Amino acid sequence: MNKAELIEAMAESADISKAAAGRALDGMVNAVTEAMKAGDTLSLVGFGTFSVKERAAREGRNPQTGETIKIKASKIPSFKAGKALKDAIN
Repeated sequence: MNKAELIEAMAESADISKAAAGRALDGMVNAVTEAMKAGDTLSLVGFGTFSVKERAAREGRNPQTGETIKIKASKIPSFKAGKALKDAIN
């Protein structure tokens, strides 16, 4: 499913226009992004939890030359599915 298909499904499910569903989806994505940029955790009960995890600095290899390189520490987005979502899939 791509973004357009998701907007269409949201519009049908909520009985709203596609334009309103698109604005709602954009608003949700922006809110999640801003919360994660601030280092917050966003929990949607039954759906899942969005959070930011720290990835430690480490050594890696350049696959072309085999040379050892240093990879900087970074922050990565993370999503952990909630129980209701897991149950719906299984």
